Amino acid sequence: MKRKAETLADRPGESSSSASSKKRSKTALTDEQVKPRFRNGLFDPQVLDAYTSEYAQSAPYKHAVIHDLVDDNLLRHVRDEIRENVSFTPKETDIYKIHQSGDLANLDGLDDDALAKLPSLLSLRDALYSDAFRSYVSHITGCGPLSGRKTDMAINVYTPGCYLLCHDDVIGSRKVSYILYLADPDIPWKPEWGGALRLYPVREITGGDGQVAKTPSPDASKVIPPAWNQLSFFAVQPGESFHDVEEVYHADSPEQLDREGGRIRLAISGWFHIPQVGEDGYVEGAEEKLAENSSLMQLQGNPAQYDAPQAQPQPARTRAADDDDDNNNTKASGSIGLDEFDETDLDFLVKYLAPTYLTPDALEQIAEHFDENSSITLPNFLSNKFAARLRHYVEAQERVPLPEGGSPAIEAKTPWRVSNPPHKHRFLYQQPSGPDQPRASQEASSSSPITELLDVLLPSRQFRVWLETATGCIIENHDLLARRFRRGHDYTLATGHDGKPRLELNLGITPTTGWGDDDDEGDAEEEDEDEDEAEANGNGKGNGKAKAKSKPKSQAKTKDDRKDKGKGKAKATEAEKDEEEAEAHDSEAEEVGGVEVYMAGDDDDDDDDEEEEEEDDDDDEETEQNKHSGTATNGESASTSHAKKKTRNSAKDKNDAAIYRSSGDEDNILFFQAAAWNKLTLVLRDSGALRFVKYVSRRAPGDRWDVSATFDVEEQDLPPGEDDGEDEFEGFSDNDDSSESD
Repeated sequence: MKRKAETLADRPGESSSSASSKKRSKTALTDEQVKPRFRNGLFDPQVLDAYTSEYAQSAPYKHAVIHDLVDDNLLRHVRDEIRENVSFTPKETDIYKIHQSGDLANLDGLDDDALAKLPSLLSLRDALYSDAFRSYVSHITGCGPLSGRKTDMAINVYTPGCYLLCHDDVIGSRKVSYILYLADPDIPWKPEWGGALRLYPVREITGGDGQVAKTPSPDASKVIPPAWNQLSFFAVQPGESFHDVEEVYHADSPEQLDREGGRIRLAISGWFHIPQVGEDGYVEGAEEKLAENSSLMQLQGNPAQYDAPQAQPQPARTRAADDDDDNNNTKASGSIGLDEFDETDLDFLVKYLAPTYLTPDALEQIAEHFDENSSITLPNFLSNKFAARLRHYVEAQERVPLPEGGSPAIEAKTPWRVSNPPHKHRFLYQQPSGPDQPRASQEASSSSPITELLDVLLPSRQFRVWLETATGCIIENHDLLARRFRRGHDYTLATGHDGKPRLELNLGITPTTGWGDDDDEGDAEEEDEDEDEAEANGNGKGNGKAKAKSKPKSQAKTKDDRKDKGKGKAKATEAEKDEEEAEAHDSEAEEVGGVEVYMAGDDDDDDDDEEEEEEDDDDDEETEQNKHSGTATNGESASTSHAKKKTRNSAKDKNDAAIYRSSGDEDNILFFQAAAWNKLTLVLRDSGALRFVKYVSRRAPGDRWDVSATFDVEEQDLPPGEDDGEDEFEGFSDNDDSSESD
């Protein structure tokens, strides 16, 4: 598909240009002008009644599918004009990956030469928003009058690897959502290529107070594959009209992809809105009331209480808790330091942790790095013996297909649960055993090593002390979760964090390679050899050889490394090589997904908020995809963010999944980690920082596995004389413009 310059997508907001000064006023089309643009017989009363009846009986919520909607000759001309004259911008965030045009409402603002290239597209747009067709849609859906003045549509292209995750389309004055497919008319789209519109059923749950809460199921129940000249539409309903666009799957070979026309899912999608000022059916205050009712419906019954998993924070373990000895004088909180560990404590840790990370030198370097950067990445974190057992277990699990039948079958036949609702996240998870289902250490040791991490190592007093020593934080409690992200299924959308800073841990246990994080494979062998020698020479308890190899690795270059870049040809060449390798790895990671990302949240600067308030109002009326744009795109991969300072970010609601924007050409990504094997990351996360795991593509080499943990930490007073001003960087926050990502 050609990307032409000086067309619609190049200037979507050209309202102040000379071209827009000639903006045309929309003229009302008569029924006689409109009907020939659609298929013969579409407006016959019996045909309309049939569609209305089908709509009323449809599930999981009311929707309609009309085949052969538009005059075939007209639509073929529309497709040709789009392919020849419309350019597209690649966009990628936590919720979608697409190529998109500008808003087709701006067709009226194009100059005569540009518009002359798109006559059929203009004709189609005007027909879709004509009084005749709006009345047709209104009759089928029973939604009442629709605006003909407010046109809200864009052209979206999904190529292999593109997708749009679950959402309900509820924004502003939207009333009906629609998709008109322009897939290749001569190469019929096959369902196995993906790209289907999928509708999610909503579960109604009655709480103890009698209130009914609605929450979508993690599994779609209606699949509508793309087809040439097919229109799918439904009324936008708060808390109910949840849907997504299935990933367009890659072909097995370039030759197959070429035979199949590239698997290009081309469509025009948009919304009909409630009547605007001056239109028939306009009701003053209706849009405000619609927004108010939408919020009430989405909050009714507190649906968040039924989200899964629910947080299960547990108080930090003490020696007294482990030994059941109330007379023990170990402090209930605060680190005692590894130097006060006895032989049993060290024997416990060396069973799980690589001896490299138990030496005083290593812990000192880790603590210094974490204090400076508020994050650190530690490769080859687990001991060889335990890591080998864990890897064998995970690889064996991947070889066994999960039960068919969706989430109910998985939860009935495996130890995994399915997270929900899907407009927030979807993945498989396990939590530590609760009081009513105890698992003793010896039982865990003989069963799943994942269970052992959740029930034995991570909640232990010994690991807490190690963590406090490594980070300088005082741990108050922990919340643990093992996660499995199925390829072609799973993700988490961006969510904010309110409250004091907290420590977040992620232990990557993904056994497959090809995730864009394989640069440590060669180093891993050297680390393993060092660890074997350390274990043989003293179990890692301060052995001199282990000290020599104890310097931890961080994911990105340090600030000093970046300052030295360019000092001398050799250094410059090496830096360029590192940057090229990083870009290659990150490109691979973006392709397959499974990347965990931290990024800046909303901006507390009132002036910036005022400047962007008008833009945010405009954004509310753009497409669902535009609403979310702002993360690293295809042209600006997350690798570039490592060497850039974070930028301010305007978010309408930092707790609303994925509503954020980037600032100019700079990146607001704070931390980036692809799926990896035996790699630990620690991040001190401030209030407002967003976090998400990108959708795992079916093209990924396997599932993404990890163990994730959050630790509430005590807020520590600064030493006397130190300023507690805005310049103090205590974690990943959006209120400091001078910090850099590690």
